[in-house]
Amino acid sequence: ALPNAMRLLIVTQKVDRNDPILGFFHRWIVEFAKHADRISVICLEQGEYNLSKNVSVYSLGKEHNADLRGLARGLARTKYITRFYHHIWSLRNEYDVVFVHMNQEYVLLGGLLWKFLGKKVAMWRNHHFGNVFTRIAVVFCDKVFCTSKYSFTAQFKKTILMPVGIDTNLFKRDESISRIPHSILFLGRISPVKRPDILIDAVALLKKKNILAEVRLYGDPALQDKKYFELLKEKTSTLGLAKQVHFYPGIPNEKTPAIYNQYEVFINASPSGMYDKTIFEAMACESLILTSNLNLRGQVDDMFIFKESNAEDMAKKLQKIFELEKWEKKRYGEILKTYVHNKHSIDLLAEKFAKYFIL
Repeated sequence: ALPNAMRLLIVTQKVDRNDPILGFFHRWIVEFAKHADRISVICLEQGEYNLSKNVSVYSLGKEHNADLRGLARGLARTKYITRFYHHIWSLRNEYDVVFVHMNQEYVLLGGLLWKFLGKKVAMWRNHHFGNVFTRIAVVFCDKVFCTSKYSFTAQFKKTILMPVGIDTNLFKRDESISRIPHSILFLGRISPVKRPDILIDAVALLKKKNILAEVRLYGDPALQDKKYFELLKEKTSTLGLAKQVHFYPGIPNEKTPAIYNQYEVFINASPSGMYDKTIFEAMACESLILTSNLNLRGQVDDMFIFKESNAEDMAKKLQKIFELEKWEKKRYGEILKTYVHNKHSIDLLAEKFAKYFIL
């Protein structure tokens, strides 16, 4: 644990335990609070939260301006930036270390001031894409954290590879839920980068072999991906898969364990630079996985890894998984669960953070 004097400022996009995408971060704050004397959280948007007494949350106010467009949206953005500077300055005596989660923009905005104030800065960024602004943000950081060795930020000397951070008390096998035979789950943002289209192609290939899979996709598209989402549904219908493939809206992260527990196979086709947490949440629930993520090569059986962007290989591997005996599926599920417990639990993540926050 951290010494009592350790005080932390966390800057993140959203504090809302019910958010389908970012709800997990609420549990991260809960866990970090066990290791810190005091935590101040600045978020762009706040929803429902339940945090310990040593945590204070300050919102930049996006929750009041979600539907703004054009000039009004630009003005709101100016307000957020003004509030951000107000908070990091007025709270300056309340924190020693800054932890920016996912958004490099905050490091670009606050980096100089934090250096002037003598604060240590750590950034979490896990994405295959990066640019000159990412490089500038890294210059302002004392430490950079990511989980994927294929992440853009993995190349820097100050970068540390971290556990993914799964709450294994929440994500676990529920024996009262039986798994749907030949079922496949996709859970996450519906976006071209996540490649759900490959799953649709693979299911069509299986159908040609008379292997009928039950497929559910849970997730919402961002505004810019709505057209892609419509095309995906159109493709499903054109390939004659409307009876097998069903789309559902995103659900709060805390409610996903019951979903993972219903399916035999969880699919993730994101590029290796991403390393989606959903892969590990599924494994913690003893679901079998199929992913193209190369970070897992050598960590899990090759049967669970398919060639990136390759629907034929995905279909071939799915067939192999479906053909496993029931006891084999159970044994593999337990192996995958143990891997998450030993390498990627939230406790491990918080301990490692605690160690590095004494920078």
